[in-house]
Amino acid sequence: MSPAFKLQCHFILIFLGALRGETRYLELREVAEADPFLFFSTDLKRELSEEQLYHRSLKCIDMLSIEGQFTFTAEQPQLHCAAFFIGEPEEVISIQYDLVNIDCHGGDFLKVFDGWILKGEKFPSSQDHPLPTSDRYIDFCERGNIRSFSSSQNVAMIFFRIHETGNGFTITIKKNPNLFPCNVISQTPNGRFTMVIPHQHRNCSFSIIYPVVIKISDLILGHLNSLQLKKPSVGCGGIGDFVELLGGTGLDPSKMMPFADLCYPFHGPAQMTIGCDNTVVRMVSSGKHVNRVTFEYHQLEPYDLESSNGNSIKEYCFPSL
Repeated sequence: MSPAFKLQCHFILIFLGALRGETRYLELREVAEADPFLFFSTDLKRELSEEQLYHRSLKCIDMLSIEGQFTFTAEQPQLHCAAFFIGEPEEVISIQYDLVNIDCHGGDFLKVFDGWILKGEKFPSSQDHPLPTSDRYIDFCERGNIRSFSSSQNVAMIFFRIHETGNGFTITIKKNPNLFPCNVISQTPNGRFTMVIPHQHRNCSFSIIYPVVIKISDLILGHLNSLQLKKPSVGCGGIGDFVELLGGTGLDPSKMMPFADLCYPFHGPAQMTIGCDNTVVRMVSSGKHVNRVTFEYHQLEPYDLESSNGNSIKEYCFPSL
């Protein structure tokens, strides 16, 4: 079985689990065997980055990292479909409906979600997104007067179900600049990023869906110098501005294991090895200060586990966590 076919099968399982059920809002849940992080294979992302087509057909299960116009036409009933969109960290996703030909009264739907959902877990989490979960869905059949949508971060997705052969839709995907990117999913396992929250009461998470080594080079919180390990019931206390390092196997930062708190400003480097499927740098801001953290990261390699230094902390995800 080819890797591409395996990938497609995994996501068919995910969306079958997601779109069955009686709840009003779609969630991907109870798909224990499917591995959503196969979406982020290096070969797949290289293939996407090299694709320069402006117009092409949209697949029932798809992922797009490029701008363009995309058309889906049902060749048979398609009941469990979704497309994921991702941009660079400093971009937001714009989705415009150019043409929609679906039977809303016959059970078809076309819904946009502000973020991603995988296996019942959301990014950004409910704690980090400015809108309640119900308001992050825009249903074309309920709000057909809304012809365009702009995401709050560099990821968005659509769910759709079409029963009649020949029906479908055309959308245009664009990316717009985001001066102060808050919640981000990294497209790559290696990179460098500076997160800035300027006098805003909000939480921001930078998600890296790989086991990684993170090196914090600079942290400004507007209020002394310390990095401490996270312990039960021990964190940054009453300090309203801090950064935490999280790790886990899912997508939702609120469901991850906290490994370290950075409670006070410092100039690094401070390094941490997190051997989890997903690693998150999360900043909590009270809105009283201009907070900033600069970090770089690379995918965890065998030699990283063998080497260590005085400023390095190693944490791992175990199946029991």
